[in-house]
Amino acid sequence: MRQPLITAREALRQRMVRPDQVPPTAPEATLPPYMETFLAHVRLLVGVPFENLIPDPRLLPTESIRFFYLDRSWSDRLVDGATAVGQIGSREQAHDHGAGDAMSRQLDQSERLVRLLQRGEDLETARADPFAQHAPAEVITGLVVRSSAVAGWPHMDVRAYDTRIPEPFDTSAQSSLDHQLDPLRIERLAPSVIIALFQGVPELVILEEPHHGVQFGIQREGPRVLLPMRDAGGQLLQIAQRAIRIDVPMRASNSSVIRVRALRDALVQKRQALINDHVTPPAVEQTGSASFAVAVLDPPWRQRFEGTEDKAGDAPAPPGGGFVIDVSQVVTQASLRTSVQRVLGGG
Repeated sequence: MRQPLITAREALRQRMVRPDQVPPTAPEATLPPYMETFLAHVRLLVGVPFENLIPDPRLLPTESIRFFYLDRSWSDRLVDGATAVGQIGSREQAHDHGAGDAMSRQLDQSERLVRLLQRGEDLETARADPFAQHAPAEVITGLVVRSSAVAGWPHMDVRAYDTRIPEPFDTSAQSSLDHQLDPLRIERLAPSVIIALFQGVPELVILEEPHHGVQFGIQREGPRVLLPMRDAGGQLLQIAQRAIRIDVPMRASNSSVIRVRALRDALVQKRQALINDHVTPPAVEQTGSASFAVAVLDPPWRQRFEGTEDKAGDAPAPPGGGFVIDVSQVVTQASLRTSVQRVLGGG
């Protein structure tokens, strides 16, 4: 008769003195790479059904943005649910409890590698990245945007900063990089929906059109063709937070062709009128082709979100600076408030 590897009495004793059953240094006590990367993705909500993130469509209407904190307790329960699949008995449950703290600390590091892994790097190479720091997990904040801008510019830049940086500022300058929060996840969930997660709490978030979109351009509003005035640095000139614009002269024989010389003359006249009205800074002076190019430039738009002030009910942003997100009519709907309360268990 074959002798058992361990008797029932000895198994019970081992279970009492060492609930996890496996020494922490044993190879089988560590997470295998495939499991580690899977759980790291779960921590950042990768693979979570969209209806569990946005349970009601009215919480994310068209042309809107939502900011949020990621509840660590909620994401930890996701990890618990994934690991519970292998807990088929008390032995496995004891091992999970015994190794739980070490696994959590390991995932604190691994969640910072998700973007690198999504870009095709293997786990060991990703670990060598300076971002893969051995430190406790920090607060995670995020945003979800639903807008035609996401579909129009699928590679638009999403950045977050821990302080407010006044315009104009260069996102590639070291003074800006020093305040930029590390992105943990930036991903399109649908053609017009994007989600972003950051490590830390931002004071400023910008959405910016990719810079390969630099071009000349005008604006059409019904039958009118308009051009925003710009200063020597290419920044929009504004009065009372509204862009200063002039009508673009078009050819009488072809309304889709601009009269370039007449447009230059209109820019000169409008600049002088603004100087007479003491508008500062002055519009770019028309001294040649370079200054004319600055005046008709249509640079990548940049949408800023900063501070915690309630802007509901304020006048809409001035035209000419990119897409405008107006949620003032949404947050005041009684039906939406009722839906939110129902989702959160408040009624």
